[in-house]
Amino acid sequence: MQEELLVTSSSQPYPNFGLVCITIGDQVRYRTITRKRLLQFAEPEQQEILRELYQSNIERLQGALQFCTTQNIHLYRFPTNLFPFADTPLGAAVLGEFSDTLLQVGRRATLEGIRLLVHPEQFIVLSSESPQVVANSIIILESQAWLMDLLGQPQSPWALIEIHGGKRARSEALATVIGELSDAVRSRLGLENDEYSYSAYEILDVCRTTGVAMIFDAHHHVLKEGLDSYDHPSVAEMVEAARLTWPDPAWQVVHLSNGRDYFRDRSHSDLIAEVPAVYATVPWIEVEAKHKEAAIAHLRSTWNAGNATRDSGVLQC
Repeated sequence: MQEELLVTSSSQPYPNFGLVCITIGDQVRYRTITRKRLLQFAEPEQQEILRELYQSNIERLQGALQFCTTQNIHLYRFPTNLFPFADTPLGAAVLGEFSDTLLQVGRRATLEGIRLLVHPEQFIVLSSESPQVVANSIIILESQAWLMDLLGQPQSPWALIEIHGGKRARSEALATVIGELSDAVRSRLGLENDEYSYSAYEILDVCRTTGVAMIFDAHHHVLKEGLDSYDHPSVAEMVEAARLTWPDPAWQVVHLSNGRDYFRDRSHSDLIAEVPAVYATVPWIEVEAKHKEAAIAHLRSTWNAGNATRDSGVLQC
């Protein structure tokens, strides 16, 4: 499966740029419902509401795959809340009704050369001091892994479930909990560095200890380390070190974003103007820019020129 997907885009002159969740246009959108709203109804009505919502979002997911196909996008991060309340017994029972349909959707993604991943950030703190927070985090991760199973995706970081390190200075606790996760979760798990709690160096150590993949985010790295440019040697060093944590280096995923108003602005820019030159060696790049598909199109149109005019360690786009 993975080899076929890699081959589909091997001839293009730039890495595989990934679409994150929705489009800036109205082509890819999903529905949701709040807990307060759902709990206004009796359980039979809740089931019907979720059943209709899940059916709608499956159709919208199919639309997202069609959009990716027409735009030649081979990496798609679907929303964590694609199926609200699927991590509860009620929601899981309803989602199970769509198992055949979801398997067909996942097979379509595979046949069309689209790699699927998910980034459940909110509420996931495996390194928390609270056993209840850890338990709730595991429930959410198990739900996402089950969805990957329903979609027929492999139990490997090819079908990546990305999370952050969580509570700072608790690397040992994080590694311990990861070691206790089910195979369905742990086999797909990847850890991303951030600018608050876990530096790229710290996350790399945890990844090496646990055997999970590292997702390097250059923007988080420059914020955490106070760097003034992507040409700092540590950027290339971390990309290359992170690559070695992947079971297949050709599966490596990194994140790409720029500061909105200045280099170390925490807010993401609309488009991408600067790329670490070492990213030209990375096969899969999630584009975390506000203008989504427009940012991907801009990167593609400027990529060759940027490689030709790179200044030191920075590719200007």
